[in-house]
Amino acid sequence: MAEQFSLRLPKGTKERLQQLANATGRTKAFLAQDAIEKYLELEAWQIQAIQDGIKSVDNGQVVSYEDIKHEWGI
Repeated sequence: MAEQFSLRLPKGTKERLQQLANATGRTKAFLAQDAIEKYLELEAWQIQAIQDGIKSVDNGQVVSYEDIKHEWGI
């Protein structure tokens, strides 16, 4: 079930949103919802990757700088 949500946008952003809506034949609401969904997915992925990395470090799953240098022949 969809719920109503409102926000204030800078005039220029609102104008760009309208231009994109006109160009794509989509509504401003559709484009805004799509953008928010994509943003949330990306942020959730990044946060999960960071948390996974921290768990790896906490569990001692690390590679030393010396090992990396050796592997790359530095």
